[in-house]
Amino acid sequence: MPAGFSTIVLAGERPGGSVLSRSAGVDANVLVPVQGMPCLQRVLTTLAATASVQPAVVVGPAASIMKAHGEIAQWLAQTGFRWLPPQPGPAASGLAGLEQVSQPTLLTTGDHALLTPAIVNRFIADAAALKADFVVGLVPYENVRARYPQSRRTVLRFSDGGFCGSNLFAIITPAGADALRLWRRFEADRKKPWKIAHGLGPGLLLRYLLRLASVDDAMQVLSERAGCRIRCAKIEDCHAAIDVDSEADWQLAEKILSEH
Repeated sequence: MPAGFSTIVLAGERPGGSVLSRSAGVDANVLVPVQGMPCLQRVLTTLAATASVQPAVVVGPAASIMKAHGEIAQWLAQTGFRWLPPQPGPAASGLAGLEQVSQPTLLTTGDHALLTPAIVNRFIADAAALKADFVVGLVPYENVRARYPQSRRTVLRFSDGGFCGSNLFAIITPAGADALRLWRRFEADRKKPWKIAHGLGPGLLLRYLLRLASVDDAMQVLSERAGCRIRCAKIEDCHAAIDVDSEADWQLAEKILSEH
């Protein structure tokens, strides 16, 4: 089992909050309680108990939220993480976190309430085995649909199937930071895969729309644009695709954890 991956958790909040945080009556999505425990606390506790990673930094939430919620500092102290102020956007926050750690690094998010040590360990093992600078975890959509057909997910559709994001990324080498710099250019369109494909070139856009491009084809184009080796690791556990960033996902996460 690979060991020693530093861990960065993104815990920022979009300006003005979100529909979910307002519905839950909390100041940030990462504070939404799932089965009585805030998402961020769940994520930090999970990562602290995971053999393949070492706690490092949490980027966010904002200083005002930290001041209003002293319990967050307690969670950080208990799990071995330290706080950094969020930057404008997830990619910029990830880059800020990378300045504080050494590679290899795991990057995930503070709303990943269903994250487990088993999911992380498997992803880390698979990512470490690839010849890559940056690895993105993708979950086959058919796995999610088979288990939770009611779950609405953003699906990346390729010739070899549809895939959902997992909010799990591995920066294997310092060069992998270039993938985050590319992400920063496209993150405004993260929910519109065809716009990202358009930004990567008309050839990929056409192949994406016609479903002629495979996942590996897309990773190759991303690698060329970023200037580093980007690969994907397929995550079979459908729970890796479910974070808590909408009311429907909040309800689903509550249901899943209550059953377990």
